[in-house]
Amino acid sequence: MFDFFSLLIPFLLIHTICDFYLQTDRWVEAKKAHTYRSPELYLHAALQGVALLVPAMALGIDWRSTVCLIVIVAVSHFIIDLWKVTTPKGDKLAYFVIDQALHVSVLAAIAFHVADGASIEAVLQHERFSDGVLVVFAYVLILKPTSIVIGAVLNKYPIVNSAMDTDAVTDTDGVADPVSDKTANVSGLVAGGELIGYLERLLILTFMLVGSYAAVGFVLAAKSIFRFGELNQSANRSMTEYVLIGSLISVVITTLIGALVSLGVGIKFK
Repeated sequence: MFDFFSLLIPFLLIHTICDFYLQTDRWVEAKKAHTYRSPELYLHAALQGVALLVPAMALGIDWRSTVCLIVIVAVSHFIIDLWKVTTPKGDKLAYFVIDQALHVSVLAAIAFHVADGASIEAVLQHERFSDGVLVVFAYVLILKPTSIVIGAVLNKYPIVNSAMDTDAVTDTDGVADPVSDKTANVSGLVAGGELIGYLERLLILTFMLVGSYAAVGFVLAAKSIFRFGELNQSANRSMTEYVLIGSLISVVITTLIGALVSLGVGIKFK
């Protein structure tokens, strides 16, 4: 009898070791330089497949399934890696995420096929399936949709300060950060603010779902400390109020969503 997660976790462990620890930088550069003519590409794909002999033997998977497992993983890994190294700008984060998601999807599909009693119908009828969907929906909701809501609210409160450049960039919290130098790297500021806002809301929601409410206060305190120096040096009171309003709206929305989801999945507040 094989449980889905008892199969998937060892598969992911082998994938992680082979992809990040056993694959050297020289192999990566060779794959980029020579693509399908690179021996390292074939060797790496073969290693990913053969290494799965370890969990297969430990779990007692029959030899036919083991052979199929090795072949499928090796071939799929070769195809995915070949796609990545032949794609322009394949070093970008987005391509890395897609690459890893494809590898994990292959392993998850194999584990799902081998696991006893696993089926789409069984997953849909599982007692915790609706809770899982609700949690995923909450995480999706606190990212871009929340940013749009915050931005819409703050559009009613523009910053007015003649001493500063009126050009501004908006971070994920919907808080405008005035740029005093027009030559500043605006795209960098936008990306930084966006990432900070996303991470803040992800942490708050996660801590609420696991019942660690004290950690939520730590996140807010940490952000306040980092923001204090910036706001303290600003002579623009409107700017300070703008930042605080945006941050508080972000926290309120995330907290409300977290509280509702916690109640929905039966997490008790302490």
